[in-house]
Amino acid sequence: MTFQVLADSVVSNSAAAHSAVLAYIPSPPRGVWYLGPLPLRAYAVCIIIGIVVAIWLGERRWEQRGGKPGAVLDVAMFAVPFGLVGGRLYHVATDWYRYFDPGKNPWDALKVWDGGLGIWGAVLLGGIGAWIGCRVYRIPLPAFGDAIAPGILLAQAIGRLGNYFNQELYGRDTTKPWGLEVYLRFDHNGQLDMMNGVSTGVVQRVVQPTFLYELLWNLLGVAVLLWIDRRFRIGHGRLFALYVAVYTFGRFWVELLRDDDATHIFGVRINSFTSTIVFVCAIAYFLLATKGREAAQALQPGGDRPWPWQLSALRTYGAKSAQGNADEAGTDAGESEESEAVAEAEEPESADEEAGPGPESTPGQPETAPDAESATEETDATDHSVSPGKSSK
Repeated sequence: MTFQVLADSVVSNSAAAHSAVLAYIPSPPRGVWYLGPLPLRAYAVCIIIGIVVAIWLGERRWEQRGGKPGAVLDVAMFAVPFGLVGGRLYHVATDWYRYFDPGKNPWDALKVWDGGLGIWGAVLLGGIGAWIGCRVYRIPLPAFGDAIAPGILLAQAIGRLGNYFNQELYGRDTTKPWGLEVYLRFDHNGQLDMMNGVSTGVVQRVVQPTFLYELLWNLLGVAVLLWIDRRFRIGHGRLFALYVAVYTFGRFWVELLRDDDATHIFGVRINSFTSTIVFVCAIAYFLLATKGREAAQALQPGGDRPWPWQLSALRTYGAKSAQGNADEAGTDAGESEESEAVAEAEEPESADEEAGPGPESTPGQPETAPDAESATEETDATDHSVSPGKSSK
């Protein structure tokens, strides 16, 4: 049994039992609205909402771990633009025939509003942007990745709603009761325009809603990541690696159900190969990386950090950080012992100062008014009897 047949069998289980209850899922009649001359695209709105939610959740998690408020937003100013460019580059590179085959217009590669962002390129270049941002603000990249990982997966789930409005990323034809109806759409000139047009209500085909499968898998992954992080206190980039593994595992199976246009290698969609390779790398990092979680002090802005590819400098930096932490711990312990010793040394003096009146004013003795000479002698005696270490005023 091939992977593709197995994937079909998984989603077809119990279809007959539910056919009398569920109906086909209708697609939205359109994916773009016009505010005067300005188009409002559902795809772009979903992407923006996903980014905002990811930053919001990442900020909360970063602060809960002891990080400085606002750090996630600061780094996002680098990561988001890089991610959008990377997502587009990956899409164009893997679907180059759409733009560079004979008769195609290469300038269409710049039309992001027509859809087409590859998550692999977005994560890769977005990660590079995050590296730059973390270096600028001097915070550790692995800890930052752990904080934002669940938010990224949640943003991907929200972004899949944009694919729903665009009528894209669907699977093969199906008779399953949860099948998705794909409508023919036409522009105001009556020309077929599946992306920007308006539906006439004519059903072109009924397909498997793979965008919905991925959306549900992503939401489940968010819940799993949050629970694992709370239960086991994962750090040092391992939660981010787990996010990548969870996503790629689900994406592999979803890709087997799709039949929209895509680049194939040996008859297999390129995204299936990418999912497999990235999944293996993510699991390897999760198993080999440092266990436990960084202390709150490690999340604070520090000195210059080496770039991630400067392996020798990274090892040196890590050794210095560990030695600095050990020295700081020893200094703190020494200061604590010194403080205790000083406190013990000062205790008798405090007791002397708080003692009752001196022998001159012993109760029961008759008070005499000494003459000037005896008073001077008494003062001189007192001055010479001051104990060493106590200053006289």
